[in-house]
Amino acid sequence: MDKNINVLIVDDYKTMLRIIKNLLNQIGFNNVDEATDGGMAFTKLKEKSYGLVISDWNMEPMSGYELLQKVRAEDNLKNIPFIMVTAESKTENVVAAKQAGVSNYIVKPFNAETLKQKIESVM
Repeated sequence: MDKNINVLIVDDYKTMLRIIKNLLNQIGFNNVDEATDGGMAFTKLKEKSYGLVISDWNMEPMSGYELLQKVRAEDNLKNIPFIMVTAESKTENVVAAKQAGVSNYIVKPFNAETLKQKIESVM
């Protein structure tokens, strides 16, 4: 697993961004950029090469689900591993995310070990 890749984390809640960044640092990922909504994330994805996206589901104005759909529709972005983070484990959300091409799914709260396992499964 290449820990030198650029990782983009997306969450509209700054505390959650800090938590995920700290967990990523604990498991050896240090090239971490942040975005606070799907639109900002999509702009960053166009400007820089990322090896992994970890995005919250519930955000305004563009949700993580909408971001996932946009990423999967772009030829140069569609193969990026994309992990969705959510507080809800509703079956219909999991199914919708899978159909949209999510690589993996994490339900909050989670720890560094869970995050590591999910990343390893998609890399």
